[in-house]
Amino acid sequence: MTGPLSGLLVADFSRILAGPYATMLLADLGADVVKVEAPGGDDTRSWQPPVRDGISTYYLAVNRNKRSIALDLKDADDRAAAQELVRRADVMLENFKPGGLARFGLDYETVAEGNPKLIYASISGFGSGPKGAELPGYDLIVQAISGLMSLTGDPDGEPFRAGISVFDVMAGLHATIGVLSALNARHETGRGQHVEVNLMSSALSGLVNQSSAYVAGGVVPMRMGNSHPSLFPYEPLPCSDGDLIITAGNNNQFRRLTEVLGVPELADDPRFDRNEKRTANRDELRPLLVERLGTRTRMEWFGDIIAAGVPCGPINTIDGGVAFAEDIGLDPVVTVGSIPTIRNPIAFSDSAASYRLPPPDLDEHGAELRKWLTT
Repeated sequence: MTGPLSGLLVADFSRILAGPYATMLLADLGADVVKVEAPGGDDTRSWQPPVRDGISTYYLAVNRNKRSIALDLKDADDRAAAQELVRRADVMLENFKPGGLARFGLDYETVAEGNPKLIYASISGFGSGPKGAELPGYDLIVQAISGLMSLTGDPDGEPFRAGISVFDVMAGLHATIGVLSALNARHETGRGQHVEVNLMSSALSGLVNQSSAYVAGGVVPMRMGNSHPSLFPYEPLPCSDGDLIITAGNNNQFRRLTEVLGVPELADDPRFDRNEKRTANRDELRPLLVERLGTRTRMEWFGDIIAAGVPCGPINTIDGGVAFAEDIGLDPVVTVGSIPTIRNPIAFSDSAASYRLPPPDLDEHGAELRKWLTT
């Protein structure tokens, strides 16, 4: 094993997305992750299409660098193997229904007695309190209940979900941060602890300026399509052949934008000379910008606007996004075994991420792990 987390053993009792994403990040950084699956396997193994060589690409996205063992926790021998794995582990991560592992002797209170150094991380939908524990923890439900969907879509249309399970991913990141923080605390105290993350709390934290608008400002934000409530321009604007995202986040950027577009007088126009004025008068400013943008293609404008130091970009499909990352040298795709996957996004000057194992077949490492756990 190599990497900053080399030497850590992670018992991964999670499934679907939030937990597996967190444990894959830990595995990329050198942790030895043992993926414990029910005999039927992780749910996402059957979430298809799309597939690669008959395997769900959803599953492939978040399960590299792991070893798989299938255990039926209702079976005494398999349950004993699971308990022994946790006894040896540095970290356990699970996303069962809160309290659901107690009947198998795998709840935090029980396992901490035998392994007081264990970092035990739980991911749920709405927390472990009596009112939240019973609620189903699916990302789409959290997108709805948290308010995100009320912010997504056309102002005159229906609410939309985000194009990915954004709060699953966010909760996975928060779980990773929690685990690493608890490991650092263990260096000082010698003790492990229970780390709890839930999608609802991750959602409200991740809504950042929108949730702050309500709790600090008393404003309930609503859908604005692709517009930003506090900045303009900060949205797609039409060129002669399609839209270009343009984001002038401060007065200097707006001035440079007007110079590139050939309308420098707009930067000193008292209607537009400060961001709050541009935001308030966006309906007057937008057509003035669109008139100039319509004289050239989006990629012609892209080169000149970027060169002027103003952020902008075309709206790509996923293939275009990967191609763009390749073009600017980010090397986004790494092949593990025969499986192309997206590279871990963290770069280190030392102890870099590594790609050792492709996403495992169900129980691929079961025999070797059972032997190890009984010796």
